[in-house]
Amino acid sequence: MEHVRWNERPRLRRPVMLAAFEGWNDAGEAATTAVRYLRDRWGAHPFATVDPEEFFDFTATRPRVRLRNGFTREIVWPANELSWASLASEGQDVVLLTGNEPQLKWRTFCGELVEIAIELKVELVVVLGALLADVPHTRPVRVTGTAADPDVVSRLGLVRSNYEGPTGIVGVLHDALAKAEIPSASLWANVPHYVGATPSPKAALALIERAARLIEVPVVTADLAQLAVDYERQVDEIVAGDEDAVAYVQRLEEDVETEGLELRTGEELAAELQQFLRDQTE
Repeated sequence: MEHVRWNERPRLRRPVMLAAFEGWNDAGEAATTAVRYLRDRWGAHPFATVDPEEFFDFTATRPRVRLRNGFTREIVWPANELSWASLASEGQDVVLLTGNEPQLKWRTFCGELVEIAIELKVELVVVLGALLADVPHTRPVRVTGTAADPDVVSRLGLVRSNYEGPTGIVGVLHDALAKAEIPSASLWANVPHYVGATPSPKAALALIERAARLIEVPVVTADLAQLAVDYERQVDEIVAGDEDAVAYVQRLEEDVETEGLELRTGEELAAELQQFLRDQTE
């Protein structure tokens, strides 16, 4: 683990890793918001970072300058940070990874993450993502769960991924985990494309609730649920001020009702996700 900077090497119980990366697979910042919310909710302890030097083109993902105490200037580099939380009542621990999708050396980068998972004896890795879709903001957020391993699909009630085509860091990470025989899965939330640039606590909440069911860990989300209600109300107000937007949202709602989108099969939802992945690389 040449590129991992350890603060400590925690000894964990039956750990599960939850990961999210900023970038095109984080519509409405839903995935990274979800993991950061859980990190804060569970009082997670930072224990390691991946050194960005080998993995980022700093002309594309630039470091930032900030003032500490209003006087001291420091450089904040793009980071992939790991923390751990003890869920004592559940008899297990959670590792949380948040960061940026790197531009360089994806195989090396994912190899570092796999080595971390091996050292910590991680039993399952769940990567969260969010995609833009033709869905109305007024309906419940759909979350699609996929995995490539038939055993993981069966055990966790997911859909088997049969995607072929260009991929991102999530796909490369799943491949590296599979070669290391570490079970992994993905959860993807749909975000309305017409508000895709706006942070979506509603989609983040849906990802948290689905992830909590997947790993069988309860999470108190009352504050985030209120933010989701406020978000939907604010979008309602924005849409109401534009007749074309009102008509468009109504059409999306009709599509949901007539096509039964909320009752679609897992295979159909997975196909929609696969088309989204292809579109991002065109």
